[in-house]
Amino acid sequence: MSEGNGRPGEREPWRERHRGPVTLRRGAVTSSTADQRLLDSRQRSDWKTRDAWRALRILSEFVEGFDTLSDLPPAVSVFGSARSRPGSPECRLAEALGGALARAGYAVITGGGPGVMEAANRGATEAGGLSVGLGIELPFEQGINDWVDLAIDFRYFFARKTMFVKYAQAFVVLPGGFGTMDELFEALTLVQTGKVTRFPVVLMGLDYWRGLLDWLRDTMAADGKIGAVDLELICVTDDVNSAVRHIVEAEAALSAEQEAVREEAVARAAAEQTAAADEGGRD
Repeated sequence: MSEGNGRPGEREPWRERHRGPVTLRRGAVTSSTADQRLLDSRQRSDWKTRDAWRALRILSEFVEGFDTLSDLPPAVSVFGSARSRPGSPECRLAEALGGALARAGYAVITGGGPGVMEAANRGATEAGGLSVGLGIELPFEQGINDWVDLAIDFRYFFARKTMFVKYAQAFVVLPGGFGTMDELFEALTLVQTGKVTRFPVVLMGLDYWRGLLDWLRDTMAADGKIGAVDLELICVTDDVNSAVRHIVEAEAALSAEQEAVREEAVARAAAEQTAAADEGGRD
C-alpha cells in the first residue's frame, strides 16, 4: 500500500489505492481487490447479479486497453522485480536495456511499478523513447513510477496480461519473483503452443536464472515433460546489445517469412488466373 505525503496540517500520511480509473484514499480503501472478489468461490450466492455486471467492467478494461495501445510503435515488454533496489545490478541492466530498446525504435512496456520496472522505464524515457506502464490493483499499492509516459491502471490481471502480449514484439525477463515467473512461463507456453508467432523471450541475469535453466534441462526436459527444442525458445544473455539484436533479428526473420508467404500467394493466384484464361481460350 503506497502512502501519500499527507496534506498540509495532517500528521499522518494517508493511504491511497487505484482501482481502474477510481482513486480511493483513507477510510475508503478496502482490504480486497477486484480479482480477489471475482475469484472468491465463497461468494457464489450472488454470482447471477454481481458477475453479470463484472463482465461489463471486464469488457471495459479490454476496450480501454485496446483503444489506448493500438497506436503504439513496435514495443517490448520488460519484466522484473518491484523489490529490486535502485543501483542494484538488475536495475542497472534494466536501465541500459530500456535505453537500447528505445534507440532501436521500440517502446518499452512494464508493469509500471518500482524496481526493475522503473529502471527500464527510466532508460527508455531518457533515451527519447516511449515508456508505457500497465499498472494493477494490488493489496499493497505500488503506483505508477514517474518515468512512465503512458499509463493504464487495471483491475484484472488477465486483462492486463493480454495487453503485455498483444502489443509487444518480445519479452525480456530480468530477476524477479512470482509475478515475473508467471509472465515468463505464460510467454513460453504461448510460443510453444503457437498462440503467438515468433515471439522472442530473453532472460537477462545469468547467475539468477542458472538454477532454473538447469532444472528445465536436467529435470523437465530429461523427463520428457518438454522437448529439447523447447529450451531453444529462450535466449539467455547478460549483454544488452545481444538481447536487442536477438529481438531485431527475430522480427526481421518473421517479416521476411510473411513477405515470402504473400509473394507465394500472389504467384499462385496469378498462375491460377493464367490457367483459367488458357482453359477458356481452348473452349
